[in-house]
Amino acid sequence: MNVSLNTLELEARKDSVIHNLDARIKLIMTLILIFYSVYSSDLLILLLLEVYIVMLVLFSKISISYYVKRVIYILPFGGFIAIFQPFIRPGTILYSLPFGINISYEGTIFGILLLSRLIVCISMIVLFSSTTPMNSMINSMRRLGFPKILSMILSMTVRYLFVFFEELDNIRNAQKSRCFNLWNRKISYIWRLKQIGYTIMGIFLSSFEKGEKIFFSMVSRGYSGESRSYFKQPPLTIINFYIIALTIAIIIFIEISKYYKII
Repeated sequence: MNVSLNTLELEARKDSVIHNLDARIKLIMTLILIFYSVYSSDLLILLLLEVYIVMLVLFSKISISYYVKRVIYILPFGGFIAIFQPFIRPGTILYSLPFGINISYEGTIFGILLLSRLIVCISMIVLFSSTTPMNSMINSMRRLGFPKILSMILSMTVRYLFVFFEELDNIRNAQKSRCFNLWNRKISYIWRLKQIGYTIMGIFLSSFEKGEKIFFSMVSRGYSGESRSYFKQPPLTIINFYIIALTIAIIIFIEISKYYKII
């Protein structure tokens, strides 16, 4: 997991047209596309949005395999809700299963629509997180007027996330050096559970101690709740306005085409 976090930061610091956009513009664009995809109930529109996002991914020089893997990793967290819709939503029965379980037409359509919305939202989040360093994400939220306490919590989360997984890696390496194998069936199941409990307790204690040291170091350097969490950034370039205008223009074009029944 720590490796994936570092990989995410490396991907976010590449050089491309999308990477060089201001973080505020990328955040606004992400919110616009997410809200519009949630509002839309047309599968064709969602397909067009996904095509547009894939084009942005290509312009950002992100590996397609890396992009697809991240979408697939996140998709199951919400995908299960869509999968169960054909079984729980009433409507015209398409197929009957044992134990009184029915698959409805309305549930199937709604499940596909829900899954399509989820894919578009996740795709845009993956693009945003893969082209924007974590600190820039938080700074952009603060500059756009998000509540100060929210941005501060997110900032601390980002800082301590790496600390937490660094401690986890240290403990796992120590266990491997002592030939500890969680899946070894020759060892008592109860004993393995105890070791997992000790590991979790050790992670939290080590992370807490290290977190305290980091916090006191920040305080000794002038940090306070009133401190600004961002630095001055250069003014927006013309390409930022072009990208946000293109995104809005695509949405307007889709709505006009939908109104005149072109699509």
